[in-house]
Amino acid sequence: MENEVLENVEVTENTEVVAEVAEETEVKAEKKAVKTEKSTLKTYNTEKPANKKFDRKKADKPTTRREDSEFDKKLVEVRRVAKVVKGGRTLRFSALVVVGNKNGLVGVGNGKANEVPEAIEKATAAAKKNLISVPIVGTTIPHEIIGKFSSSSVKMFPAPQGTGVIAGGSARAVVELAGIKDIVTKSHGSNNKINGVKATIEGLKLLRTKEEVAALRGKSVEEL
Repeated sequence: MENEVLENVEVTENTEVVAEVAEETEVKAEKKAVKTEKSTLKTYNTEKPANKKFDRKKADKPTTRREDSEFDKKLVEVRRVAKVVKGGRTLRFSALVVVGNKNGLVGVGNGKANEVPEAIEKATAAAKKNLISVPIVGTTIPHEIIGKFSSSSVKMFPAPQGTGVIAGGSARAVVELAGIKDIVTKSHGSNNKINGVKATIEGLKLLRTKEEVAALRGKSVEEL
């Protein structure tokens, strides 16, 4: 009887030790993931200095242009996503990327993978597939518009030249990569970055120039 009690105590102690080790492992993995998120955002969104020393050797070499060289990208958010399975939680990464040529083309994409660089590559490829054309009059948008997505809404107002981009983090990325230099925006509702970016995209889709409105109504611009 005493032997059975001792065996039960040993099994209980071993189970508790295994549980503690598993918890410590999960905590370490979460801390490492948080550090990876912060360092990745800083690395991908840091602008390179414009002034560079002239290197004649590099200048003489022929340069090869890639197909995506005309597009700039900005990493808006990297977050962890977890799936609970029998053996514990499996951590993956989700990236939100905005792509644009700063001349009227912009797109947004989301990608998931086991590693951050792979998630960013998937998000970039998805963003390039979802490019939209944004009408720009001078340096601003043609008229006031409201973009809505889920519980987020973004109001966009045209601004005179020299105003600059007055927008929040998520909306700013879309507006700047679209090539809009003067605009005022106001966000309402949810602060979720994904909803904010998509609400901005939905608003830009609704923009129309005077010529487009006149063509839809079958009138000239002077008749409007």
